[in-house]
Amino acid sequence: MDTGRRDMAMAAAKTKRKNRATAEEMASRQREISVSEFFAKNRHLLGFDNPRKALLTTVKEAVDNALDACEEAGILPEIQVTLLQVEETRFKVTIRDNGPGIVRKQIDNIFGKLLYGSKFHRMKMSRGQQGIGISAAGMYGLMTTGKPLKIISKIKRKPAHEVTLKIDTSKNRPEVVSDKEVPNADKHFPEGHGTMVTIELEARYQKGKQSVDEYLEQTAIANPHAWFVYVNPANETIEFPRGVDELPDEAKEIKPHPKGIELGTLIQMLERTEPKSVSAFLQDEFSRVGQRKASELVTVAAKKTGKTMTPRTRISTMGHDEAEALYKAIQETTIMAPPTDCLVPIGSRAMLAGLLKEVKAEFFSAATRPPAVYRGNPFQIEVAIAYGGKLSSEESARVLRFANRVPLLYQQSACSSFKAVMETSWKNYGLSQPRNGMPVGPLVVLIHMASVWVPFTSESKEAIADYDEIRKEMKLALQECGRKLGIYLRRRTRMKKEAERRSVFERYIGEIANACESVTGTSAEKIYEALKKQAARKTAEADTQLDEDGKVIDRSSRLDDDEQVIIIEDAIPDIDDEGPQSDLFEGTRLASPSARSKKKTKARKKKKKTTRRTG
Repeated sequence: MDTGRRDMAMAAAKTKRKNRATAEEMASRQREISVSEFFAKNRHLLGFDNPRKALLTTVKEAVDNALDACEEAGILPEIQVTLLQVEETRFKVTIRDNGPGIVRKQIDNIFGKLLYGSKFHRMKMSRGQQGIGISAAGMYGLMTTGKPLKIISKIKRKPAHEVTLKIDTSKNRPEVVSDKEVPNADKHFPEGHGTMVTIELEARYQKGKQSVDEYLEQTAIANPHAWFVYVNPANETIEFPRGVDELPDEAKEIKPHPKGIELGTLIQMLERTEPKSVSAFLQDEFSRVGQRKASELVTVAAKKTGKTMTPRTRISTMGHDEAEALYKAIQETTIMAPPTDCLVPIGSRAMLAGLLKEVKAEFFSAATRPPAVYRGNPFQIEVAIAYGGKLSSEESARVLRFANRVPLLYQQSACSSFKAVMETSWKNYGLSQPRNGMPVGPLVVLIHMASVWVPFTSESKEAIADYDEIRKEMKLALQECGRKLGIYLRRRTRMKKEAERRSVFERYIGEIANACESVTGTSAEKIYEALKKQAARKTAEADTQLDEDGKVIDRSSRLDDDEQVIIIEDAIPDIDDEGPQSDLFEGTRLASPSARSKKKTKARKKKKKTTRRTG
């Protein structure tokens, strides 16, 4: 009996072993994975988590590309975004710009191949970085609707091309469905050049936060030089006109900084570089390394290896030990920070102009920090705040986050910008703030990071990674704007108290003048005028205006080019609800002697003269 069971178990085990895969079988199943195929299965990594977010991501990627193209060509951007609802959950997204257009042979790869672009290898500030956005949007549309992309591009003095294509995800390459010239493209491009992209996709449209509407509104704030026309699914046309008529300065491309590379990267650079001396290699491949600094780095590296190594040593003779010694020398040696002409910040004046267009507040302030460095990458932080006016005083402050002029609408709590706002002590500046929370009050905070390489937390580019150097600069800029706001609020409080004091004078100054006339016989009008001047002098602060330092300025003053504060008087709520704000002595009967009082004064004077003559 036991022998039979044992034989049955051995037979079953032998059968299982036969069904197991062999090394040869496993090797036959191995194949290369296409990047398009990977992201098609993991589209949430690119921002296509759900239909509503997919619509926003599609518009965002197309608008970012349009803005970059226009600015690089020196053209003031004019961008039209149209959302057409085809079915209940299907939309046709069309983005048209007035950029320079796209060369025909590049259209296929730009829109039909992931990880293809001109910005990834350049150390230069730009919105797009990975060459993955617009092609991923086309891939999502193809997966959800089966419809390919349609691109119409017109280059100046050349015929326009209409290309319809789709992505072969198994090979990450474009497949052109149709290609034809468009003879009458002027109806699309009045200026004779531009690009129009149409993508049909499964999506959901909803207004409010994290919507296409909010994205375009914030993009208009961070890009006041651009003009946006937005047609929503309800066929309503919304325009975001320009705030300034000047393009931002052009960002310049720089070489990588030696402090920003790792050992493996340095070894690869040495292996790929054509034969040359170590000194020439350091000067040609890195920024801020001249002949003297290169010689210093080689000298330090030679001491670490104990081998003969001079600036003229050929890099082809260097091994792993020499490369590691050179890397350590770079880390230990002081090297000038990288140049910052690769950055183009929005600028305090442009940020204020953008906020003035879209935010109905009474106080605006901006601050721009000097450029700083993280991992060898230069970056710059800008902050602007808007306070009061028609903003809600019962809700938490609203934080507008930007990276290279692009709004960040998702993953707010994971973003370094949001954490910097929470860690700033707003109570010092006159605002209420719960512990470990956001300030509460009528406040909007705008934070912008400009960098050659923004450290996003994911491929969807929705939040800035929390580097200590970045958060420190953000907090310093927030504190600078907070100090200006605190000075303004304290001054406003004093002005309100002085206005209340003047209101008390206003109620009784007329009666006091009449009573003094009865006692002393002095004209009530003279007493009234004297008391009025005294009240104005004692409560003069109620009539003051403030500059960015909280100092009193004249009413005739205006915003100069270097000022970073704007105060909108019309948006300031009334200081005293019981009386007019402009002239607290006007329109009140008690503020001047009555006609009856004037008659009494004349009668007393006549009576006194008669008494003197009789005596």
